[in-house]
Amino acid sequence: MIDRPRLSDLDLGALLCSRVCHDIISPAGAIANALELYDDPDMDAETRATALDMVRNSARTATARLKFCRIAFGAAGSAGAHIDLSEAGETAKAFMGDEKAKLDWQAPRENRPKQQVKLLLNMLLMAMAGVPRGGVVTVTVAGDTLTVRAKGDRARVPEPMAEVLAGKTALETLDARLVQPYYAQLLAEAAGLDLAMAMDGEDVLVTATPRPAATDSAA
Repeated sequence: MIDRPRLSDLDLGALLCSRVCHDIISPAGAIANALELYDDPDMDAETRATALDMVRNSARTATARLKFCRIAFGAAGSAGAHIDLSEAGETAKAFMGDEKAKLDWQAPRENRPKQQVKLLLNMLLMAMAGVPRGGVVTVTVAGDTLTVRAKGDRARVPEPMAEVLAGKTALETLDARLVQPYYAQLLAEAAGLDLAMAMDGEDVLVTATPRPAATDSAA
């Protein structure tokens, strides 16, 4: 575990809110534009029908992103300490519906500690960032080891993300984009896991593995 400076609770909350807003603003804006087009009295019936399709598609995208963010960044509406992995998988599939990368969700159907599931979705976001041209992102869970592998053209570990994970990024430079891997590190620590992102051949591999037990140096 890397000893690093920490954002204040207020700064972390503000940056995560900015991240959610960043994910939602595009489909929300598309809905507003489509409704404006639909309300234009000069538009013909075909154009209005197209505008309604835009509203439906954008509303579907916004809903999928909100549901994903609710689990990945929020309390997930659960009073308990566990989340169903299959529910998380369906949420992730809907979230990635319009993305270039395709999802191969191979996690088992079982309840998992909330922090692990939140971490797994954040690892998915990190892996997606490694294949901006598209590809396949595979999610697997074996015991307490979480793995997300991204295969795609020119897959790479984004340098800014690698610096965040290594604790080399100044807190004042964290923005709505880079706060996500920072938050994933916090989730991993809370779950007792070590988070890593590296190249495995031509693939990007994001892993969270059980932290080695501390040894008694005085022994």
